[in-house]
Amino acid sequence: MKKLGTLALTLTLLAAGSVHAAEVLEETKDHTTGKSVGGMNGMMIGAIGGPIGMLVGAGIGALFGGGAQEATGLSDRAYKVRTADGKEKVMRSSEAFAVGDKVETRGNRAFSDVAMADDRLYDGALSYRE
Repeated sequence: MKKLGTLALTLTLLAAGSVHAAEVLEETKDHTTGKSVGGMNGMMIGAIGGPIGMLVGAGIGALFGGGAQEATGLSDRAYKVRTADGKEKVMRSSEAFAVGDKVETRGNRAFSDVAMADDRLYDGALSYRE
């Protein structure tokens, strides 16, 4: 009986934090892609100077990568949202939202509907039943 209670508590706690409601406050730009590509290139170039050069190169590459992405106008779309507990977070999304839209967040992504989010997350996945 004690194991069943522990299992029920564990499953409840895992399911409780998976989906949250939020409201879109504004659209912002996201430079994560440019920073990661710039950081990797800087790390490879900086590796010539050893471990310290690799770290310095990665930092400088990330700075220049984000700036290059912004300068070329290839910024990704992100949204500042206010969650149900009042915190403001920046969430990435492939969908377009207007200010004031109600969204649901999973991790660092914003979705317009739970059913649509499940379809998009598992659309390309293969099932063992097929």
